[in-house]
Order: sequence, then structure tokens, then C-alpha cells
Amino acid sequence: MSDIIHLLPDNVANQIAAGEVIQRPASCLKELVENALDAGANNIRILVKDGGRTLLQVIDNGKGMSPTDARMAFERHATSKISQAADLFQLRTMGFRGEALASICAVAHVEVNTRRPEDEVGTHLEIAGSKVITQDVTQCPVGTNIRVKNLFYNVPARRKFLKTDQTEMRNILTEYHRIVLVNPQVQFTLVNNDEIISELPSSSTKQRIEAIFGHTSKPFTAQVVDIQANTELVNIYGFIGKPEMATKNSQQFFFVNGRYMRHPYFHKAITTAYSGLLSPDHNPSYFIYFDIQPDAIDVNIHPTKTEIKFADEQAIFQILLAAVREALGKFNITPSLDFTSETHIEIPQISPQATPIAMPRLQVNPAYNPFKQSAPHKTQTQHWEKLYSQPIADTPASSEEHLLFHFPAIDQSIPIMQWQSKYIIVPSSQGLMMVHPHRAHMAILYKEMLALLSQHKGVSQQLLFPEVIELSPEDLHTLQALQDDLSSIGFGLDQLSPNAYTITSIPMQLGQTNPCETLLQVIHQVQDTGSTATQQWHEAMALALADKMAIPMGKALSDAEMHDLLTRLHLNHPAQYLSNGQTIFIILTPDEIQRRF
Repeated sequence: MSDIIHLLPDNVANQIAAGEVIQRPASCLKELVENALDAGANNIRILVKDGGRTLLQVIDNGKGMSPTDARMAFERHATSKISQAADLFQLRTMGFRGEALASICAVAHVEVNTRRPEDEVGTHLEIAGSKVITQDVTQCPVGTNIRVKNLFYNVPARRKFLKTDQTEMRNILTEYHRIVLVNPQVQFTLVNNDEIISELPSSSTKQRIEAIFGHTSKPFTAQVVDIQANTELVNIYGFIGKPEMATKNSQQFFFVNGRYMRHPYFHKAITTAYSGLLSPDHNPSYFIYFDIQPDAIDVNIHPTKTEIKFADEQAIFQILLAAVREALGKFNITPSLDFTSETHIEIPQISPQATPIAMPRLQVNPAYNPFKQSAPHKTQTQHWEKLYSQPIADTPASSEEHLLFHFPAIDQSIPIMQWQSKYIIVPSSQGLMMVHPHRAHMAILYKEMLALLSQHKGVSQQLLFPEVIELSPEDLHTLQALQDDLSSIGFGLDQLSPNAYTITSIPMQLGQTNPCETLLQVIHQVQDTGSTATQQWHEAMALALADKMAIPMGKALSDAEMHDLLTRLHLNHPAQYLSNGQTIFIILTPDEIQRRF
């Protein structure tokens, strides 16, 4: 009987290992840029084509490699970062396993030009599928230029599961932001399909944050406060967002010793500090940097090195919680107590003539046995199935009883009123109905905008003075993906520069609405879906546009306007909720009103 266990060829083993390290173009880019940073580069240029599947190129001005090192760098477990296991607990570099380059060349065509400052000529190396094609000398500047072409060309199953170019580019931008935010001293340039989409000069941390996320009329960093905590265990610094800037898709970043990380436990410390300041569906923004001794953390627990274990997580949790609360209190965002000043509390004195207060007494039944079931209880449990077959007459109406209601037809003769220029109050056969006019109008416009998006029949109005909108790289790619749909409903957009567009026309229904704010809301609404499906994008766009076009809350309406709004709501959107779950109307039933009295 022949043996059935055998060693896999090196190229097959490398392809299997590549699946853990190189999951998509973004993870490939991460490894290449981290190598450039470990080489001491202070100027890094990144070129991307077709979402990274055709080309990923990283050019740096680091210390370069010798011909021998250039060849050895692509062997598995070949690294310059560590030499023994104990070095894992003294890491100050991004890479250390010696797996990334070997994994990349196993699933792509790789070309490298590299030269050290002391060498007159450099080294040119070509590898495909872990096999060296050529290696010779070449003229090149100091540093390393590595080109990764046709990613996953020999792993068709993995290549098939890559998303669209727009989605892969958004993942690349996410990874790019994680790298540049923790390396503000390094100059970065990002080029996508021969178009520069990001140029970041060397700067401070706060300037780098502003350069990436400050593409609105209000400076992004004006909405954050500093955080600082220096202890023997850990140094924590960075910025946290003010509660009023919290959104559903807030920017949240943790870094430790120059490395991006995910840490749900420390995220809990942040949310605990903000407790009571934010609505349930909003999240705080934060950019928090940890500086800690390397032997107090373990980064070698996940192939992507984003999961990091701390030796004393509970102590750091308390330090972080205290630092965030102190920062919020220092800027008068939350009330704070000053334990250093003397506080005099007046205790009310009881008058001698006052009637003494009797001590409360508990009524105790000594015959009560909690383990003995009474007869009524037995009767109730014997026929439990009847609870599900018929309503119980004595049970109060549920507070969510209005979930079953549909918007009724409104008789024009019924008197209608608007309470405090906000909610419309109208009697109906089901009870007293209260309508949110802004959301009611949103529901009507939402259906209309969905129809326009599907039929491509939008009507536009030209702007007398075109508006210029500047976009972050992430917003820019979302806009480019939506541009055909936006044009079909009336938006006229002309590219002014790599990261700016001119808005020349808007949908007729928008009226005097701010075009830039509306466009940004549409972009962010689509991004919140986290989807690439066209239908979900259309629904998100329609909802954002409807929100901008709907009558504002607080506007006084005439009787005719209220009747028209309610009639259109009945015909177009009789459901009680918008697609985002917001309530359009509620009905107080006669029974519920009676209980109030």
C-alpha cells in the first residue's frame, strides 16, 4: 500500500499561506507600504490601477536592498526584523514574520528595482508565481520601487471573489488612511488610474487628520478635543470628537506603537465615557494613539496584525476611560466635579416643633410560602395555549399597538390643527392621530425619487452661480460610482480638479436647498448602507434627497396644505414608517386615551 502523506510543493504552500496574509489588494498594499516605512522612507508614492487587480506600485526613498537581500526578501520566513523568538517582544517595526513578500510573489507578477545609497547601480528582479524570472543590474534611484501586477492571476477562485473596482478602491483608501494617520511625518502620494487623488505633505498629527477628513465648510479638527494621559504603564494621546459631531459613520481609530489596531474592549471605554451624551444610533469619532513598552503587548496573534493583546488591559481601560472623561469635562462638554475645592452643603434643619416622622414598617405575611403554587396560578398555567388563540380582555393595550395602523383616508370636512407649528393633529375612526409633517412629506418624495432613479426622467434647474464641492478620497470614489444616477435625476457635475467638482445644476425639486450639503448627504447615506447593490444605493439616494426636499419641521401650514399632505400620504405611503425606521404618524386609540384619565 503506497504512502498517502506527502509534502506540498513550495509554490502551492506559498499560495495557501498567501490566503491568510493577502486577502485582497488593500492587504497587499498594506504590506508593501509597511516595508517601505520599516526601510526608513519619508516619501512614499502609491500607484493603483483597476482597484489594485491590474497594478499596485509602491515607490519609496528608503535605504534599499543589496542584490542578495533583494533575492532573499521573497523567500518565506526571510526577514531583517528579528533573529530569535525573544525579539517578538521587543518589536518596533511593522513587519517581522517574513511572509508578506513571499505570499505576494506566489499569487502575482512582481517587479522590483532597488538600490542602496552606497551602491552605484541597483538590482532589477522579476518573480511570478514564486519563480524568479530574471535578476540583473539596473540604473535606479536610491530606495525601492516594487510593482505587483495581475494579483491572483494563478488563483482564479480568489480573483473571482474580488469586488468591483470601486469597492476594492474604497478598501485601499481605508487601509491608506490607517497608515497615513499614524505616520504624519511621512509624505504620501496616492495615484489611481493615472489621477492623483491624495497628496499629503509631512505634517503634524492634527494637520494630517484635517487633510484627510476636513473637506467641509467647517474645519474637522475644530470639532475635536485633545486627550492626554501619561503613566508608567502607557502613554495615551490623540483626539476625540465633540458629542455634536457624532454620526452613524464616525471616524474611529486606535493605534499602538505606530500600528493600527482593532480593540472592542477599549472601544467600550470610549462609549462608556460618552454615556448619556449621544443618541443610541450615533457614535463618537476618535483618533487615539497608545505608546507602550513592546514587551507589554503581543502583536503575533493574527496574520493581519490588527488584533493585539495587552498584558494589562483592565488597567489601560480605566486610564483611557478617565482620560476621555477628563477631556470632555475640561472643555465643558460634560459636567465635572472639582474635588480640590471646598464645597459647603447646607443640610436642612428639622424644627423642634415639627411633627416627628414615623419609621416605615414593612407588612410581612409569615404564612407565605414562595415554593407553593396557589390555585389561581395552576388554573392559569393549565390552559396556556389559550393565551395565543384569543385576546385577554383585561390586558392593557400594548404601548406598541400603533404598529398595526395604516394611514386612513382623510375626510376634507374633518377639522385639522397643527400643534406648536409642528405636529398635525387630526381625529380619525381609529382614534386621535398625530403626524410628523416633515417625515410625511419625506415618505411622499421618497417614492417619487425612486421612480425618477429607475426611469431616468429627472428634471434639472441650472444654477446661476455654480457651486464647488471638495471631497475626501473616499467620498470622491462614491461620487464617481453614483455619477450616472445623479445625472439622471438632474445633477450637473463637472470635475474641476482631482478632488473637486463643480455643481452646475440640481434636481428641480430641491429648490433653494444647499447643493453641496445635499450632495454630501447623498454620498454619506449611500456609504452607510455598506452595500454595492444598485437598488440599495437608489433607496439611500432617494431617502437623502427626500430629507433635503421635504418641508422643514416647524413650518406653519395652512388647512389646505395639511389636507393635501395627508391625502397624498394616504395615496402614496400608507405605511407607518420610513425605510430607515423613523415613525411618520402615531394613533392614540380611544382605550389608550381613556386610560390617561
